Amino acid sequence: MRAGVLGIGRYLPEKIVTNQDLEKIMDTSDEWIRTRTGIEERRIANDDVDTSDMAYGAAVKALEDANVDAEDLDMILVATVTPDQPFPSVSCMLQEKLGAKKASAMDISAACTGFIYGMVTAKQFIENAGYTNVLVVGVEKLSKITNMEDRNTAVLFGDGAGAMVLGPVNGERGVLSFDLGADGSGGEHLYQENENLVMNGREVFKFAVRQMGESSMRVLEKAGLTKEEVDYLIPHQANIRIMESARQRLDLPIEKMSKTVNKYGNTSAASIPISLVEDIENGKVKEDDLLVMVGFGGGLTWGAIALRWGR
Repeated sequence: MRAGVLGIGRYLPEKIVTNQDLEKIMDTSDEWIRTRTGIEERRIANDDVDTSDMAYGAAVKALEDANVDAEDLDMILVATVTPDQPFPSVSCMLQEKLGAKKASAMDISAACTGFIYGMVTAKQFIENAGYTNVLVVGVEKLSKITNMEDRNTAVLFGDGAGAMVLGPVNGERGVLSFDLGADGSGGEHLYQENENLVMNGREVFKFAVRQMGESSMRVLEKAGLTKEEVDYLIPHQANIRIMESARQRLDLPIEKMSKTVNKYGNTSAASIPISLVEDIENGKVKEDDLLVMVGFGGGLTWGAIALRWGR
């Protein structure tokens, strides 16, 4: 038995902020944003909706999809860098909201790579400790740490949550391999200071282009697979040019790469599960497809998973 996906779900705020909306409040343009990032609009949570609320919205849908009751959860892992408050953790707040009384709970801070780190952590508990139901949530309210006077970062980020229930699966499905890494020397390029996100875009871009491709190839090698066997790529939805570099490294046609960055912007730890839900709903991910999920983030961190889809 290996760890695999039992159910998925997502939560997206209703409020849409378009590039045209941003043109009215800062020195930018729709053309400038689209050509550099691929982003056309993003979702922004209302003031009365916090990180734990979005996590709950996604978690309920994932539990329903998995046909798993909250009280049967063994563990809750929440990947976020925008918690409601430093503590209690979002995972503990989510445990209470769900009524998951027997679940252990902890948050994971790996920025945009957080969901990959969460899936790998869940895999260890399922395959080595006998856990049967682990809830992993990637959730961010980046709007509360975005400096709207910094046009280089203000146009990039959105809010949202994606969730996944993992447990033992039969056959060849599930998490086949993973690749995780970090380079703390690059922490100066992407960080939070005085409640605002700060990014050296040029350095982060160079790091991301290199690591997304390399990590994708490493995870396939670890699984004994080749790039020709990949059916679909789900990259972290940060920037279309970075995503394209990973796709080209795998020699995949454009229709085999997930693209939701245009609609939701960079939702950090939430972007990969948000995209997966959309791709399944649209029929782009099919039973027994080989998926590569890959991300990078502040820290600096990176990670990839080779996943044989199916439940």
